[in-house]
Amino acid sequence: MIADWFTGLHPVVQALLATLFTWGVTALGAAMVFFFKTINRKVLDAMLGFAAGVMLAASFWSLLAPCIEMAKENPAVPPWVPAVVGFLLGGLFLRGIDLILPHLHLGEPIENAEGVPTTWRRSILLVLAITLHNIPEGLAVGVAFGAVAYNLPSASLAGAIALAIGIGIQNFPEGAAVSVPLRREGLSRRKCFWYGQLSGFVEPVAGVIGAAAVLLMRPILPYALSFAAGAMIFVVVEELIPESQSNKNTDIATMGAMLGFAVMMMLDVALG
Repeated sequence: MIADWFTGLHPVVQALLATLFTWGVTALGAAMVFFFKTINRKVLDAMLGFAAGVMLAASFWSLLAPCIEMAKENPAVPPWVPAVVGFLLGGLFLRGIDLILPHLHLGEPIENAEGVPTTWRRSILLVLAITLHNIPEGLAVGVAFGAVAYNLPSASLAGAIALAIGIGIQNFPEGAAVSVPLRREGLSRRKCFWYGQLSGFVEPVAGVIGAAAVLLMRPILPYALSFAAGAMIFVVVEELIPESQSNKNTDIATMGAMLGFAVMMMLDVALG
């Protein structure tokens, strides 16, 4: 009955509910600050690697593969064009935000903050770094649910749900990776939790925008899927993998990435 109720909802509402779920899992991860004062660096690197693996798998199975299948419906354009163009535009979009939005990667001194110069506190810059790569995650979920509205064989509701579940799973360690390190910055547990869950708030916003955009403009659907994939790959290569490997826990981080990739692949193949 719940499945029938969910199926009958408007795609934008579906995207909103799905990204509220991913935001909620981020909040659950952030709540770990109430139980732990610190987080072992090996555990953190494994969690970052896991998140990278999930995003890598989701980028292909949930976004690029459907994009290529949809593009084949238009014989006037080679099917690789939407995939390549959207993919590169997604990376350029994140690069632009990366240059503008002030943020600081985990473990870096405040002197290494990126984006426009600011006097914001270190804790705010750390939260913004995680918020930055939650944008493509929310966008990806929103576009996936928007695509379902067109009843295309390559875009199923089960596949969109699988993507939301995968993003939600990797959001749990992400939430903890934000809130627990903030505790070392001298913030109270409540403030750490607040900032940790706040980093995921951008996902429902991006999800609704993504779903609405593809519903309003059907021709951009393949490009939107590959755009979200490019944005996620940018985050993985520019942030998650380097951060997970920066403390020489390369084997642990790599195995975390392998596990994350396998989990997302299993979800997409089993449900999608």
